[in-house]
Amino acid sequence: MTSTAQTEYVTTVDGVLQITIATAANGTSMDFAGITAGTAALDDLGPEIGAVVLVGSGANFCAGGDVRGFAAAEDRAAHIHGLATDLHAFVRALDETRVPVLAAVHGWAAGAGMSLVCAADIALGGPSTKLRPAYPGIGLSPDGGMSWTLPRIVGAGRAREILLTDAVLDAEEAMRLGILSRLVADDEVRSATLALAQQLALGPRSTHASIKSLLAQSNSATLSEQLDLERDFIAAAANSRTGREGVDAFVAKRKPDYRNPA
Repeated sequence: MTSTAQTEYVTTVDGVLQITIATAANGTSMDFAGITAGTAALDDLGPEIGAVVLVGSGANFCAGGDVRGFAAAEDRAAHIHGLATDLHAFVRALDETRVPVLAAVHGWAAGAGMSLVCAADIALGGPSTKLRPAYPGIGLSPDGGMSWTLPRIVGAGRAREILLTDAVLDAEEAMRLGILSRLVADDEVRSATLALAQQLALGPRSTHASIKSLLAQSNSATLSEQLDLERDFIAAAANSRTGREGVDAFVAKRKPDYRNPA
């Protein structure tokens, strides 16, 4: 496995862009140096990238915002406004990313950390993983898109209950609700997520982009409109290099090579 680019917060290995969103400093609260570096990397995403993985270093995926930093700010409103602006630039960049976004959710994902789990396409956790909105506990309202993504994952009624009661979700409940996609052993969360990301990166990237686009548009499209979109997308794919390779490989009973299609 060779690394093609590496910084403290952003690493590219075998077609997978890994972004560290929280570090052990300040109790694994969100590290905005990583958030800013991640936004820049997503904005400059090259064709060599086939998947994105969000990780935290230390005991947790992300324990939320740096509450002590909130308290120490001379103007708390201005301070948090700036942090939310930076976080939301990152969430927008994730949303606009055409490749699959995965989250390796070990330990706690609280506050904005839970928001980023909800922003991922696929999230893996372990038996010890726990999620919590955490905003009511410090008298604040959600950020990071949680008020938009959570209802779309769990339904409006369940989202209201989770947010208003500041519910702690264990791994089994989070998976049942669809916030986590699957569970693996606690010590395999990161490695399993990276392995899945590398598998996706070798897959049909234009197909992944089409799937993400169709799913995004389904939020506001009628069924009839969505059927038209699906027809147009699959017809375009049929004449693409990826579509031709997939169909030809199936007929020839061989494994498709999406990185070097004929």
